[in-house]
Amino acid sequence: MMEPPEHLRMLIESAAGIAPRTGDLQRIRTLRFTEPGFDRQTWLKMCEMGWLGLRVAEEAGGSGLGTREFCALAEELGAALVPEPLIPAAMAACLLPADLLPEVLSGERIIMPAWQERAGSLALDGETTLRDGRLTGRKIFVPMAAGADAFLVTVPGGLALTERDAPGLRLEVQPTQDGGHFGTLTFDNAPAEALAGDGSDALEQTILANAAELLGLMDRAFAITLDYLKTREQFGQKIGSFQALQHRSADLLIQLSLTRAVVRSAAETLDEQPSRAACQAAVSRAKLRASEAAMAVTRTCIQLHGGIGYTDAADIGLFLRKAMVLAPLYGSPAVHRARFRTTAPEVGDE
Repeated sequence: MMEPPEHLRMLIESAAGIAPRTGDLQRIRTLRFTEPGFDRQTWLKMCEMGWLGLRVAEEAGGSGLGTREFCALAEELGAALVPEPLIPAAMAACLLPADLLPEVLSGERIIMPAWQERAGSLALDGETTLRDGRLTGRKIFVPMAAGADAFLVTVPGGLALTERDAPGLRLEVQPTQDGGHFGTLTFDNAPAEALAGDGSDALEQTILANAAELLGLMDRAFAITLDYLKTREQFGQKIGSFQALQHRSADLLIQLSLTRAVVRSAAETLDEQPSRAACQAAVSRAKLRASEAAMAVTRTCIQLHGGIGYTDAADIGLFLRKAMVLAPLYGSPAVHRARFRTTAPEVGDE
């Protein structure tokens, strides 16, 4: 495997202090099923490292880096099961005007995007409307919404910014398998500020980052399982020496390798900025593979652990629960398979 470029290596190493690939997962366990479900001090550290502004232009106070760098960071977040909602918050940061960014990029203020109205839909132009500075409608599947200070809402023709405590805004929280939550926002003439912008490109970046997060998650789950196979004994032998388990491990490695190749290829495609169809095809291909592979890998890892893998005390179970939440987020495999079929033919025309 080729060594990453120096700047990518430094970014990955910077993640180790906050999102280590080794060590226990006690912090993750402590935050499960709490509100807001993540640590605000850890969030501040992430922002101090410049992670939230990785994709924000330099003139707006960000780092102005590319998709490949953002996906490398997302992979580390997935490996560490980080509950802080950096990926969706970064989507909002890319869409905010420069005058609103300082407090956001510093971590003092968390703004989360609210764009989805129907399960299985990737459409940004839903039925939520902004008229005379008032929002009416509904948005669903907002990750870790209880920790937001405000929401950036997609509306036909643009965006709207509304405060978490705005009158007429109701937030309902639904817990998820991994101990986090999704928020459903209902707007009943909630006051909001109209903002210019189109979230289409930012959404594609976010979907691909989600695929990279799944890649990191399954990579660490596989590493944990390999360590277990090397230490667990049965019938006086390390179970990793059993040929049947070696074959299953080899299958998992193939899944990982294919997913890594597809995610990296998609990141390079987005950085080259081809047509909208080419971007969508590359993103859907990566998201489809990452979602299906993550579920297959984490389920098999639990089986390779035996009975202990099915208990809550076993860390490997945390990875399956996280995969169950992330895999359908930003479009299920069926949604992305269908989109790939409609956009892939145009790739050859580039």
